[in-house]
Amino acid sequence: MLSFRSELENPVVEKEIIELDKKIRMFRDGELHEDKFKSLRLARGIYGQRQPGVQMVRIKLPFGQASFKQLLKISDVSDEYAIKNLHLTTRQDIQIHFVSLDRTPELWAELAQDDITLREACGNTVRNVTASPEAGIDKDEPFDVSPYAREMFEYLVRNPICQELGRKFKLGFSSSEKDSAFAYIHDIGFVPQIRTINGVEERGFRVMLGGGLGAQPMVGFLVHDFLHEDQIIPFAEAAIRVFGRLGERNNRNKARFKYVIQKLGLEAVLELIEQEYPALKSKTYKIDRNKVKAPNLPSYEGIAAEDVEDRSAYEVWRKTNVHEQKQEGYFSVYVKVPTGDISTAKARTLIAGLEGYAADEVRVTQNQGLLLKYIKEEGLPHVYNLLCEIDLASPGFDSVADITTCPGTDTCNLGISNSTEMARVLENLILTEYFDLVYNRDLKIKISGCMNSCGQHSLAHIGFHGSSLKAGKSVVPAAQVMLGGAKLGGGFGRAADRVIKVPSKRVTQVLRVLIDDYQEHATEAELYHDYYDRQTKDYFYRLLKPLADLTTITEEEFVDWGQKENYQKEIGIGECAGVVIDLVATLLFETEEKFIWATESFENKAWADSIFHAYSVFISGAKALLLDKGVNGNSHVSIIDGFDEHFVKTGEFPVRDSFSNIVLQIKANEPTQEFANAYLEEAKEFYQAISRVRDLASITD
Repeated sequence: MLSFRSELENPVVEKEIIELDKKIRMFRDGELHEDKFKSLRLARGIYGQRQPGVQMVRIKLPFGQASFKQLLKISDVSDEYAIKNLHLTTRQDIQIHFVSLDRTPELWAELAQDDITLREACGNTVRNVTASPEAGIDKDEPFDVSPYAREMFEYLVRNPICQELGRKFKLGFSSSEKDSAFAYIHDIGFVPQIRTINGVEERGFRVMLGGGLGAQPMVGFLVHDFLHEDQIIPFAEAAIRVFGRLGERNNRNKARFKYVIQKLGLEAVLELIEQEYPALKSKTYKIDRNKVKAPNLPSYEGIAAEDVEDRSAYEVWRKTNVHEQKQEGYFSVYVKVPTGDISTAKARTLIAGLEGYAADEVRVTQNQGLLLKYIKEEGLPHVYNLLCEIDLASPGFDSVADITTCPGTDTCNLGISNSTEMARVLENLILTEYFDLVYNRDLKIKISGCMNSCGQHSLAHIGFHGSSLKAGKSVVPAAQVMLGGAKLGGGFGRAADRVIKVPSKRVTQVLRVLIDDYQEHATEAELYHDYYDRQTKDYFYRLLKPLADLTTITEEEFVDWGQKENYQKEIGIGECAGVVIDLVATLLFETEEKFIWATESFENKAWADSIFHAYSVFISGAKALLLDKGVNGNSHVSIIDGFDEHFVKTGEFPVRDSFSNIVLQIKANEPTQEFANAYLEEAKEFYQAISRVRDLASITD
């Protein structure tokens, strides 16, 4: 495994991979506690599967962008280390499955050679920064948001403030008022705006704060009609700092940023965000608008014209999957990828066939498809024939017939019922019984294998999530029916309501009833969520209630979609939200590690990073001693207050001032060399003191 160590050009990445290799060995040798190791590997994109002994590896693609070369590299890695499949996610990542933990460092090293990272793809970190896949070619966009998403990613990845949050934090950029990146479901969502002041055009963003899906979906609050482009990164950093300090750390069901806002109120949170500005590394951050380079365009030299075998099928595909770009003479092609799964063989065939016909870049879409760009009119028949060859020419991209789904019980620990086969069955139903709906992009169907909404069921007009029902002494796989969710545009949206739960095998009947009812009773041009509001939730409950009747259950309905045996509910421990570390020895080890990082950052003149690492020394050390007394703080603030209460006021741990005043100097001071030095010295004194306290405790024990 040592061979990869001398092949990487980026010393930061090389150090990370070597450190991961070291921690795996420590874990295998019993020198690193499982919970601590789990936290570390999750932040490196390595996620335990439902199947024991293997890992899912999440590959982080900022705003879903991958060059042809990068996609081929990911395919090579999947062939070598996984199962020759690429799973496209709703956050524009690519996941590969059934990977050996011991091989993840060399896997990462292979990817790093082409500037692909796993860093902070999972765990309690800032997850992949998403953006509208059509950014840069969207005819409706005020400007290209791709450079803004890229700058945000680069600023936050490896940033000390993002490494140990209470739970995940998500950011997204939409390209226009259409809000195809769903700004309203993000912790921070951005929608581009332009204003003119004194004849000068300025770029900025409408900002939505505090959105999130999961078991209790909440839509974001509008907090800025126009935030100047130079202020989006400072605002994001300040918000993340507030979340890091105040976010819940014990009850992960209440640990997202939306719950901080729910508890304290929006105005209070905005005031706290404002109070963080003195500590920021940058009070303003100028975005490099040329950060994302244009892809290499196709030459079309020596390209022969092609015809298609089935002209009528081509015309349907042309109408539903092809869009005119803002660049004159070019078209984009959206590829519908069923359940988001594409084999590496198909990926290679696709890339090879696109050479000379499309720009050398793909983007993963939020509904688990692919976007191809810069295709000329005369090249469209060739691209269609190519997609037919690999069975990816299905029409109706982003239509009723394009159902989003998570992996469900195929690989996920949290999956309750099978979502992928359900999606295939429902898509087939639409294509065979309601084909005209391939032209309807105003009605969305989404499925998740559990309530956590990785398949985004709670923002769909018609959503399903995995569940179960008790029928006598047996358990039946079930689907919770969700209705009335919608993207409203401009960064606004609404979450779906839970209406009724039915056996999973009855979702085909549910869908028929809902579509037939909508087509029969909706007024002309009435959108589904408006129709839902007019009819009310109770109407739909009564409409579907006969399908929830378990007295008519059949033997077949005890078997989940895609399975042969009777259903058994098996839920593991989910890892997507990270873990809570409560071990005193582990925390003290972390405290020492963070002090080393603070010192290294100071020596490298990274004052803000040094200050935050020093802050983490105070938090980790205080938490360790509190846990030693059986006191468990559920946020940074409660840890700080608890240390004052149980150590400072009792005289057990004398300090020059209150512990709170010492630690929270971070909020009131600019990140200067002088303050970084003074704060680091205080952190050093604190670390040395808690080490003495712990040593004395071990002697008296």
